[in-house]
Amino acid sequence: MTGMGTVISADGTPIDFDRTGSGPPVVVLSAGPNDRSSSRPLVDVLKPFLTVYTYDHRGRGRSGDTSPHTAEREFEDLAAVIAEAGGSAGVFGHSGSGNIALDAALHGVPISRIAMYEPPYVVEGARSAIPPDWGMTVQRAIDAGNPGEGIYYWLAEVIEVPAEFVTQMRGTPFWDGMSAQAQGLVYDAEVLRGFTLPSAAPDVPALVLDGGGMALPWVRAGIDALLELLPGARHESLEGQPHDVAPDAIAPVLIKFFAE
Repeated sequence: MTGMGTVISADGTPIDFDRTGSGPPVVVLSAGPNDRSSSRPLVDVLKPFLTVYTYDHRGRGRSGDTSPHTAEREFEDLAAVIAEAGGSAGVFGHSGSGNIALDAALHGVPISRIAMYEPPYVVEGARSAIPPDWGMTVQRAIDAGNPGEGIYYWLAEVIEVPAEFVTQMRGTPFWDGMSAQAQGLVYDAEVLRGFTLPSAAPDVPALVLDGGGMALPWVRAGIDALLELLPGARHESLEGQPHDVAPDAIAPVLIKFFAE
């Protein structure tokens, strides 16, 4: 079953989505300043086993952008897509979109299962504090006509990716794509709450994945803290996988979890 369409979120914002595959419904959330096309390689591996939904987060791709933006609007957007999927669905979030999925479940979005790959949570002593105004800093770069500087700041200062790797990304199609969607980072900043752990655990089955020794140390520390918060969660390390995990490496684990 393949198709594309538009759902209307609670505040009237149109949210554009794709649906493909067959099997239990799963929503794959795009991560960072990207639209849903960034998830296509993973979707192609999942679709023989799962009905996969992807959508453009508001303010990105073909979806609308109604002001003011709040975290609650993002949760309502996900709920609207899940309603299209039949009223309940699994959700996979990569990086910060894993944090968003967990918070959405806590806010009552009807998520049946949650899988997360390297959700970034900051715990005391693991790294420097996330600048509380990091979203505003990105916004100032966008307003000045330099969205790429906002991307550089986010990667080097907020995520703490080594500067030499960030420099290598400049001028690539990947970099240009992120720069075009930089406004999404400003919205993410409103939802991610400085990468702090939630105060409670949702009552849904959860799977937490990471790249083992490849994970940034502060991300590894945050995952350990998350597993303490989610004592019933499954945990699996995909050794040797970077943060940009290979679809063929993660897909079998996701298919097994969501098809149960």
